[in-house]
Amino acid sequence: MELTPLEIVRELDKYIIGQEEAKKAVAVALRNRYRRNKLPEEIRDEITPKNIIMQGPTGVGKTEIARRLSRLVSAPFVKVEATKYTEVGYVGRDVESMVRDLVEASIHIVKEERMEAVKPQAEAAAERRIIDILAGEKKHDQPMSNPFAALFGQPKLPEAPAETEEERTEKLTKREKIEKALRAGTLDRNTIQIEVEDSGGIGIEIAGIGADLNIGEIVSGMMPKKTKTRNVTVAEARKILEQEEASKLLDMDDINTEAVRRAEQEGIIFIDEIDKVIARGSGHGPDVSREGVQRDILPIVEGSTVNTKYGPVKTDYMLFIAAGAFHNAKVSDLMPELQGRFPIVVELKSLHKDDFVKILSQPENAITKQYQSLLSADGINLTFTDQALETVADFAEKANSTMENIGARRLHTIIEAVLDDISFNAGDIDPPVDLVIDADYVKEHLKGYLKEKDLKRFII
Repeated sequence: MELTPLEIVRELDKYIIGQEEAKKAVAVALRNRYRRNKLPEEIRDEITPKNIIMQGPTGVGKTEIARRLSRLVSAPFVKVEATKYTEVGYVGRDVESMVRDLVEASIHIVKEERMEAVKPQAEAAAERRIIDILAGEKKHDQPMSNPFAALFGQPKLPEAPAETEEERTEKLTKREKIEKALRAGTLDRNTIQIEVEDSGGIGIEIAGIGADLNIGEIVSGMMPKKTKTRNVTVAEARKILEQEEASKLLDMDDINTEAVRRAEQEGIIFIDEIDKVIARGSGHGPDVSREGVQRDILPIVEGSTVNTKYGPVKTDYMLFIAAGAFHNAKVSDLMPELQGRFPIVVELKSLHKDDFVKILSQPENAITKQYQSLLSADGINLTFTDQALETVADFAEKANSTMENIGARRLHTIIEAVLDDISFNAGDIDPPVDLVIDADYVKEHLKGYLKEKDLKRFII
C-alpha cells in the first residue's frame, strides 16, 4: 500500500490519540522507504533509514504507533525488550537474535501470502482426498520390489479384475453425490479417518554459534516423512488437508529468499526500554553489562551481517525504532555512537483528561467498545453517557498524578472496577438487558478508589 505521510497519520489517528510529532516522524520514515525503492540502484544503496527514538512516559502510545505502522504495509516487525539482552559472556540473549526473530516474522508473512495464492488448488486437492475417503477409494500401497528378483526372478503378482462399464458409472455417480453433499455442507459433522504427516519431533535449539540450530529440523529432514491416523469431522478434515496440500504447492526456497529480502529492505525492529541499558553508576557491576548491551546493539543498528539458518542477513536498511520513558536518564546518556544512529528524537507527551475522554470514545479499538462487544455475548446492551466518560477520565488523571503515571493503561484498571459487578452477574441475567452507565454509577463504584490506592504507597 503506497500511503502518503498524511494518509499514514490519518490511519494512526484511528487508534492513537494525540502524539502528532511522533506520528509524523514515523510516517515520513515509512514514506521514505517507498521513495527509496523508486530510485536507481546506485543511489538507493547510499540511502539508509533515519532511525527514531521515542521518548515519553509509559502508556502514551509508543509501542502502539510502531505496531500499527507495521500493519499498514504488512512489513516484517518485531518488538524486543532491551533489558532481555546482556553483553556476550553474561547470562541473557544474544542481540543478534532480534534479527533472526525478524526473519522468522518475515517468513510467516510471505508464507501466508503464498498460501492464499494457492488456496483454490489446495481446496480442490483436499476435496478430492475427502471424496476418496467417503467413497471408499483409498489408495493402496504399491507392492515392494523383491531385492533377489535379478537372481530368482520377480514373482508375478495377480492382476486386479478389470472394472466393468457399469461399475465405473456407479462409482462416478456415487462420487458426484458425495461431492454435491460435501459442497452443500451436509457432511460437515460426519467423522472420517484421515492420514496426515506427523510433525512431532525433537525440538531442541542450540543458540550462540552464529545461528540458531534446531536439532529436530535437522533430524526430521534426514528421516522419511511419518504419517499418523486421525479421526476428525469432515469440516476439520477439510482445514487440515487444505493446509497440507497448500504446503505441498509451496516452494520454500523461494519463500525464504523473498522473506530475507523483505526483512533486509522493509523490516522494522522496535527496541523498547532502551533507557534501561543506560549505565547510572560508576561503571561496575550491572553497569558493565548495560554498557555492553549498547556496544552490542551498535553494530546491528549501524549495519552488519547476521548469520541465520536462512543465510546471511544484512541490517543496513532495516528501520530501528527505540523507545523509553527516560525517567532517570536522558537520551544524551546513551553512547555517543549509538545516539548518532538514531538521528530523530521525538517526545511523546503525558496524557490528560481531554486525551482520556477521546481515548475512551474515538479509537476503533476503544476499551468501552471492547466491553460493549464482550457483554453483548450475554445479551447486555451497554452504553456510556458522555458524563460517565468524563468522570472516568477525571479519575484516571487524578490516579496518574497521585500514584504512578501509567498513562492510558490506567483506563483499563478503572473501567474494570466500574464494570466488575456487571461482568460477574451478566451470565445470570435474562437477556436482553439495556444498561446505561452514567456519572453517578461511576462515582459509586469508584468510591474510595483513589484514597485506598494512595494509602498503599505508605504501607511498608
